[in-house]
Amino acid sequence: MSSDTGLFPSNGHRIQGRSTESFIDARDVLLRLNFKGNEVFADIGCGDGHVSMEAYDMLDDEATIYSVDVFGPSIEDMEKEVEEKGIKNIIPIQSDVADHIAIEDNTVDICLLVNVFHHFVAMEKTDGAIEELKRIIKPEGKIAVMDYKKEDTGYGPPVRVKSNPEEMEEMFAKHGLKMVQLDTEAGEDLENGKSHYIIIFGK
Repeated sequence: MSSDTGLFPSNGHRIQGRSTESFIDARDVLLRLNFKGNEVFADIGCGDGHVSMEAYDMLDDEATIYSVDVFGPSIEDMEKEVEEKGIKNIIPIQSDVADHIAIEDNTVDICLLVNVFHHFVAMEKTDGAIEELKRIIKPEGKIAVMDYKKEDTGYGPPVRVKSNPEEMEEMFAKHGLKMVQLDTEAGEDLENGKSHYIIIFGK
């Protein structure tokens, strides 16, 4: 598949017509990850930060939350919000995930990507992204990917850049990561079931 830079808005999250927040219950997604409360958590592709803020409400004061996005204005907005609210344990980071995430090796307990992975597929950067995610998680850490099921739902990315769980498992296996959990009933209610799935990988 050739790269198609026209698939997504060139100026990032702010102009996308249907934000993830409007149809994804961040609290429900986070509850499915079975946090203890004091984890180091990375919200990868954090966008407007609604998942990060939900995690902040749910986790303990000892938790650390990295909010990572390639889009500078999103990170600037996050920095402003955490400063205004006096939040010390959310750390906004601007990074191109497929190139280098500005987090040290073996640092993160749980990485979560919500409606993000298909961007790497579209840009043919899955290998770089997976390798970076693998690098930053602890030996017992997990990478949780929530994305659209591979079907035409009338919105979201084109079917050609969506991946089914089997394809996802194959991509991560190339990097020595194994699937440890699959939840096929996530996201929005559609006529034939739920819109999304959550697949979790470990080292």
